[in-house]
Amino acid sequence: MRFVVFGGGGDMGRRAAEELAITPGVELVTIVGRTRAALERAREQALAAQEEARARRRAGSVPRADIAVETADAYDHDAVVGLMRRHDVALGALGPFYIFEELMVKAAVAARTPYVSLCDDADGLAAALQQGDAARAAGVTVVTGLGWTPGLTNVLALQAAARLDKTTDVTIAWAGSAAESGGHAVALHTLHIFDGHVATFADGRPTRVRAGSGSEYVAFPPPLGRVKVCHVGHPEPLTLPEQLPGVRTVALKGGLVEPFLHHLGVITGRLGLARTHGLRTALARVLVPLLPVLSRIGPRRPAVSGVLVRVAGEKDGRPAAMEYAATAPMRDLTSVPLAVGALWLAQGRLHRPGVWAPDAPGLIPPGEFLDELARRGVTVEEKTD
Repeated sequence: MRFVVFGGGGDMGRRAAEELAITPGVELVTIVGRTRAALERAREQALAAQEEARARRRAGSVPRADIAVETADAYDHDAVVGLMRRHDVALGALGPFYIFEELMVKAAVAARTPYVSLCDDADGLAAALQQGDAARAAGVTVVTGLGWTPGLTNVLALQAAARLDKTTDVTIAWAGSAAESGGHAVALHTLHIFDGHVATFADGRPTRVRAGSGSEYVAFPPPLGRVKVCHVGHPEPLTLPEQLPGVRTVALKGGLVEPFLHHLGVITGRLGLARTHGLRTALARVLVPLLPVLSRIGPRRPAVSGVLVRVAGEKDGRPAAMEYAATAPMRDLTSVPLAVGALWLAQGRLHRPGVWAPDAPGLIPPGEFLDELARRGVTVEEKTD
């Protein structure tokens, strides 16, 4: 199995490359980005992960994948297509996805190479889904948004709904630590999702609400605890309602673990300071170098991230609810699902030509997927009401 990881020099892409590199049966992992120094660091970390895995598996199979690096410009369609054609599966960890996801999906279709991504921008995912007919005609399977949120959240919602007789309400909350990922693309994404009006699903129909509205505190598992969240622009409300007949609500709220940074994101959105990509780029250039200082303003919080998915409905004629929650490093919550999706694509387990969100009917078996994540260190707590 041969994989190419676009955006592999960043925090999330690097972690996905490490996970693939330590998996027996993987022959090649090519890490792609624009900065040679970042790519070389990613390669060194993947090689170090292999050495650790070999030490743990002295009596069993050991990873033997070659780790390569390539510089490329994501705007160079022909270069991206050429790289994809040399591999069995392409992974997209290249943000911001509102810029790059549509470009990457079009390249995957042209290359006829299966593609799976972390796309966490609602508009990026919607643009990717528009390429469904082209992907089906080319016989290419694309899974857009298989990370932490969306991705793990969608799978958890489906798992919970399968255990109820009727699903009425889905609430998703996430808390992300800026201390874990202070890259430029993450800053652009964060500024984007706090801006303008964002998709939600309420009273049985799609609607839009102001980003930053609906603030509340959500209790995540230790060591995270209570974090303020609000409506932000993520894809789950766009796709989950289609898979859950009769659902009345699919609400997604997110927040930054660091209180001052969360407040800054809300205020920036309300003032329209990040309304365009150009404004976001200029603001990110100022904010990213200051993140180590800004993240220390206010109460100190653990540098971990969390997710909570609660699905309410009926079971045996009575009100019932299922709840799933996890707290872990953001890079694990985000990148391990991506790596598993890529492996399953390479193995033919997700073969279905077209462009799909992770909650597409019958695409990803929730129980098997969660079991695989647990084997790779990402565990989820389950609670029944």
